[in-house]
Amino acid sequence: MLIGEVSRRSGVSTRMLRHYDSLGLVRPTGRTVGGYREYSAEDIRRIFHVESLRSLGLSLREIGRALEDPAFAPSTLVADLIRRTEDRLRRERELLERLRAVDASSPSGWPDVLRIVRLLHGLDSPSAARRQQAVLSPADDVPVPAELLAEAVLAETDPNVAGALRWALARTGDDGVAHVAAGVRSGDVDVRRRAVLAVAELPGDEATAVLVEALGDAAATVRGHAALALGARGMTAAVPVLVGMVVEGLNDVEAAEVLGSLSRDPECADRVVGALVDELAAHTADPGVRIRLIQALAELPGTAAHGVLRDLAGDGDRAVALVAAALLGLVEGC
Repeated sequence: MLIGEVSRRSGVSTRMLRHYDSLGLVRPTGRTVGGYREYSAEDIRRIFHVESLRSLGLSLREIGRALEDPAFAPSTLVADLIRRTEDRLRRERELLERLRAVDASSPSGWPDVLRIVRLLHGLDSPSAARRQQAVLSPADDVPVPAELLAEAVLAETDPNVAGALRWALARTGDDGVAHVAAGVRSGDVDVRRRAVLAVAELPGDEATAVLVEALGDAAATVRGHAALALGARGMTAAVPVLVGMVVEGLNDVEAAEVLGSLSRDPECADRVVGALVDELAAHTADPGVRIRLIQALAELPGTAAHGVLRDLAGDGDRAVALVAAALLGLVEGC
């Protein structure tokens, strides 16, 4: 079969067939009287083998090795192809996200596009100082997409850069909540914690709803940050978690302060006092927990907790009694 007919039947151009011949990859076994290439049935099968391997991403050199070496083991090469393909897909996903970020900024011209690209490069820097600078020094006339900031804040490990990203995200308003909320449902506890810290700085009912959801998180640090944020918003739903934080000694000082703020409402004050007294009764053998609970009682406004402190000033545990008496003297003297 002549080269033109082979090209029509195989879909491989005559130019590529000649290239295969020059590389020794597929050489026609015959020539016509006039010197034209003549391909046998076996040659055509080899062409289809070459094209099949090319479809997997093998180079012509790799295909030549695969077809000529009887001892060639394809497993190593296939594994390498998988790795290369995964790397290419990762780069393409990164490019897609970068293009989406540029598009979301609604650029009015190429200068705007270039400013967003510079921001993206800055956020990708291995230097925390450069990442922070990129966040804090954007062009005033180019909005930073909330989606981009949310993605960055959920991945950021440096506390200073994370703080700058949360500040920038808060400036986007309600748009930031939807983009960062998915992080609250991540399987990674660190991502959930970062998401809650970011949502805590965002305004509105939508942000509050996300924080309420986080109150049920399995990780104490995540639900703790959610409770502190909700308590600061006057949400009494945070009371059980805040009391638990005092018991566990997890940000117990901050939790006690928030309980004191919530207790400015008399109804909430009764609820808080009752919860703290219940925990005192449940931890009679643990003076450390009882002292933290006493300190929380001392944060409550008014006289709601004074009677409890008076009783504890006569406690059988001397350390507990001394702390209760000292704090009672301070709150009654105010």
